[in-house]
Amino acid sequence: MFLLLPFDSLVVNLLGISITVLFTLLLVFIIVPAIFGVSFGIRKVYMKTLLKIFQWATLRIERGAKEKNHPLYKPYVNGIIAKEPTSLEEEIKELRRSGSGKALDTPEFELSDIFYFCRKGIETIMDDEVTKRFSAEELESWNLLSRTNYNFQYISLRLTVLWGLGVLIRYCFLLPLRIALAFTGISLLVTGTTVVGYLPNGRCKEFLSKHVHLMCYRICVRALTAIITYHDRENRPRNGGICVANHTSPIDVIILASDGYYAMVGQVHGGLMGVIQRAMVKACPHVWFERSEVRDRHLVAKRLTEHVQDKSKLPILIFPEGTCINNTSVMMFKKGSFEIGATVYPVAIKYDPQFGDAFWNSSKYGMVTYLLRMMTSWAIVCSVWYLPPMTRQPEEDAVQFANRVKSAIARQGGLVDLLWDGGLKREKVKDAFKEEQQKLYSKMIVGNHEDRSRS
Repeated sequence: MFLLLPFDSLVVNLLGISITVLFTLLLVFIIVPAIFGVSFGIRKVYMKTLLKIFQWATLRIERGAKEKNHPLYKPYVNGIIAKEPTSLEEEIKELRRSGSGKALDTPEFELSDIFYFCRKGIETIMDDEVTKRFSAEELESWNLLSRTNYNFQYISLRLTVLWGLGVLIRYCFLLPLRIALAFTGISLLVTGTTVVGYLPNGRCKEFLSKHVHLMCYRICVRALTAIITYHDRENRPRNGGICVANHTSPIDVIILASDGYYAMVGQVHGGLMGVIQRAMVKACPHVWFERSEVRDRHLVAKRLTEHVQDKSKLPILIFPEGTCINNTSVMMFKKGSFEIGATVYPVAIKYDPQFGDAFWNSSKYGMVTYLLRMMTSWAIVCSVWYLPPMTRQPEEDAVQFANRVKSAIARQGGLVDLLWDGGLKREKVKDAFKEEQQKLYSKMIVGNHEDRSRS
């Protein structure tokens, strides 16, 4: 046996006391409040303090840049080209009037018409409203994270010291604390749902399952220092319905699930994610699909329909965009979840990028890298709006219903409503989009010709 020297014994005792104090603080201020859904307001005080520091840092950057005659980068929030919502026919009519002087009634092709398509092509290259939705949003102010603003290069000595202090706080204090909380939340989720899964079906199992999920998600939310404001909670999704929301990040799931009960829908995974999925499905009827089943639309629709028809089952949580968008817009909703005929509960999620960018650029960062960036941010601040339930109208098809829901979410969240498919993140533009413009132009020419022939 080894004998500890007095100094070594003192170090061991101090280390033991420190660990005990740390876990006691975690238990009292984070885990227990998460179980009962209460907050001491510490995170809000933390957020207000950060806001004051960011404001001071931004003013210091602007003053320093002015003294050194350095231009400050200002992001173009609304694009670099002013665009008016006009149709192809109106623009070509104006082009012909200002050019050759011929009216649009002339059925022949005009050489000047090509300038409309050339201009549109150049505008798209210069100010692409689609691909810029797949990159992180640039901030106008600096939040002491060098990855969020191009102006961070114009820093004074005091700001550099402040930035260095921020790095120490985020990586040496917040990161270990958040990892410990995330490990606690995931461990409790796997253990709790596995134990609940062995209970016989009934009200007791349903009650315990709901509260185990809720408790663990709330712990995971605290692992990100997430500060969430929920609005219109009387519109929260109910059993037998479908909850649809705009999609920015994988953490959208825990943001919503920490305030309600949901059945998840997704593909079966391996590794740690697979362990979590298998444990969760034992306690709650989540809908997991095998890789071979995901592309079978009829099978997916059948499984979802069976779930929503059972009014005793939890509402399904779905993100119809199918990919993560940078929280400046909402892109095309896939129509599958709107064909089922269930009541749809729209939810708008809007993140505040001042404290940390929640967007997951999956084509640039893997999941581990993304989670590391989240856990080394200052905080995740967001607002969630529960919109009134919506049902499909008799004269609507699934696409029209999906667009109506999407517009409501975009309007409430202050997001840009785009018709483009989020699949363009990894795929080329479909030929159907090109053919649509060709059809519009040919219809304009041929239609005018036919009208003249009839007259």
